[in-house]
Amino acid sequence: MQTKLTSKEAEFAVELGKVARRWRTRLDSRLRTMGLTQARWMALLELSRADGLTQRELATTLGVEGPTLVRLLDGLEGQGLIERQPCPDDRRVKRVRVTTTAVPILNEIRKITDATRSELLAGVVAEDLSTALRVLTLIAERLEQTE
Repeated sequence: MQTKLTSKEAEFAVELGKVARRWRTRLDSRLRTMGLTQARWMALLELSRADGLTQRELATTLGVEGPTLVRLLDGLEGQGLIERQPCPDDRRVKRVRVTTTAVPILNEIRKITDATRSELLAGVVAEDLSTALRVLTLIAERLEQTE
């Protein structure tokens, strides 16, 4: 039996989850033609934004466990798209960087993600986007504080 949402906050939370999942699914279907799984294209994008992340930082950013990330990185490394390097301060820690081989792939990923974003946000006025961004930033900051 389905119950009615009792507040705008609950409705917002449900819609936020739905939109995030649907957006990722849309991107995933468009990027699948490149032979990339969602995990792989997301990892490549994160690494391109913050080159030299540690494996632990990347796992946290992607929301995956260590062993899952290791398998993912093994695959990307096998394709020549990333490399793992020892951290100079702690040799037990590995920093992950994209390789030059990944650059054309990242350019195509960005082209597809930019086009998808433009399509989905067409007609949304800048003021509404600013308000939405302010709300999402506040929620993200609260999530960081509670961890």
